Amino acid sequence: MPRGSLNQILYVEDDPDIRVVAGIALELLGGFKVTECTSGREALDAVAGGLAPDLILLDVMMPDMDGPATLARLRALPPVAATPVIFMTAKVQAGEIAQYQSLGAIGVVAKPFDPMQLAQQIRRLWEQADAE
Repeated sequence: MPRGSLNQILYVEDDPDIRVVAGIALELLGGFKVTECTSGREALDAVAGGLAPDLILLDVMMPDMDGPATLARLRALPPVAATPVIFMTAKVQAGEIAQYQSLGAIGVVAKPFDPMQLAQQIRRLWEQADAE
């Protein structure tokens, strides 16, 4: 599904500590440009304001609008209608992962994640999806 290079990531995470650690890992270790949002609503507003990321990294469990609901709303916006999505979650049973993939996710990053490996993990999922 992904085409081209992976440079800009829209990262949606409500937990400030996780958001900071992942953001630093993705920017400093991965070299990505990361736009961080604290909620699904904020992500929708960012896209409506012109953000068109290469990848969306989306927390599953968030208040008000969870990750799957956020993804459904993002898919209605032309700039990100086909943008690859990776979910981040502690819910990584086989059935849960299958559900995320049925929603169109190219992969799942399990929480807790290793900050030193996060960028590589994201790149690997991107490349696997690109090869399909």
